Amino acid sequence: MSDSPIVFAVEDGIATLRLNRPERRNPIDDATRGMMIEALETAAADPTVRALVVTGTGSAFCAGGDLRGMQQRLSAPPEEVAFNGWRRQGRTHRAVALLHNLPKPTIAAVNGAAAGLGCDVALACDFVMAAESAHFTMSFVARGLIPDGGGMYFLPRRVGLAHAKELVFSGRRVGAAEALAMGMIERVVPDADLTCSAAAWAKELSAGSQPALALAKSVLDRSLEMSFEDVLAEGAKAQAICYTTGEHRASVAAFLEKSKR
Repeated sequence: MSDSPIVFAVEDGIATLRLNRPERRNPIDDATRGMMIEALETAAADPTVRALVVTGTGSAFCAGGDLRGMQQRLSAPPEEVAFNGWRRQGRTHRAVALLHNLPKPTIAAVNGAAAGLGCDVALACDFVMAAESAHFTMSFVARGLIPDGGGMYFLPRRVGLAHAKELVFSGRRVGAAEALAMGMIERVVPDADLTCSAAAWAKELSAGSQPALALAKSVLDRSLEMSFEDVLAEGAKAQAICYTTGEHRASVAAFLEKSKR
């Protein structure tokens, strides 16, 4: 296994972004943020990539922000702390936005602890599949912080506002079974099956027309903030694009040819 903090690979149309510092439980530091951004931009631009799986090496998915980085940040002169933090937040938000807005299906394959920013990263994906031993915690409050990686946007949309407040305020650990029951995640599988199950699900979700999938995702991701009329209007624009694609033309031609037999 590479000693890089991020391992990015593509096999059979499925990209895998693997957080890869298992000795530290895969925390996210400045270098990791930069490599995540690079990998996600590559996945978005590569036409051979049909879906993305995000996972971790070893016994954890992601322990969250790097505490050594936090210590270094706080050791800076007081007048620099806020601005340095603001810049770092911008990089974090860039990575999470790229993941959330990727025009392809995304799956978090959570192989262990998903804590703090790690939980945010998992929730930024379209779907979350967890190993039976996995657990989730919005652990920011234990560090005197608030969720800063999109969790305050993603979590209420999955579990409802009251559940989200309870998980953020308490910072308590949620096991895979409870996370499934409350709608925080979509699937739980045996630990040994996680990698192959995530890849198989990614292939299933990405088997259709790439333009249609990307356009449908772009509307669905904004639909909770839009009126019914706005969803129809955005859908009409997207459908007009679909009408021009080779996939649509080929599908209609194949159907008509089959009906002649």
